[in-house]
Amino acid sequence: MQSIWNLPLTDLRGETWSLSDYRGNVLLICNTASQCGFTKQYKSLQKLHECYSEQGLIIIAFPCNQFGAQEPLDSEQNLTFCERNFGVSFRVNQKIEVNGESTHQVFEWLKAEAPGVLGNQSIKWNFTKFLVNRKGQVVDRFAPVTDPLRLEEKIKALIINNDTSK
Repeated sequence: MQSIWNLPLTDLRGETWSLSDYRGNVLLICNTASQCGFTKQYKSLQKLHECYSEQGLIIIAFPCNQFGAQEPLDSEQNLTFCERNFGVSFRVNQKIEVNGESTHQVFEWLKAEAPGVLGNQSIKWNFTKFLVNRKGQVVDRFAPVTDPLRLEEKIKALIINNDTSK
């Protein structure tokens, strides 16, 4: 499979972009939903963005409606929801699928690089998180229950110390 840096994406404003725009940065990628019990994690993601974006952390959210239909909003509504309720200023993409035949390429790649428990590649719920180092390698996969702020030490090791180890 190709590198994460070459995968095409579309943000909530309909603009097409590529992860190559962020080559050399640390990525925290998360599937999200506006009506999930974990939606409050947007606040933690935003805090990490505010603390570390200037040092090379890029947070990218991918809304997904595959789990309990917890992301019913369209792109415009989702953008308003994220900005108004959580002050989100990190990149949020158009709604995608993370499992099944229509799985977005980014999540196909992430799941292949970092399978879940017992090698299972499927995403179990909203707010599954993947941490990718500066070389474009998945360092770790985190369960939905893991608050993003609990990743801070790993993030600091990757961005502050320029750690690129897997």
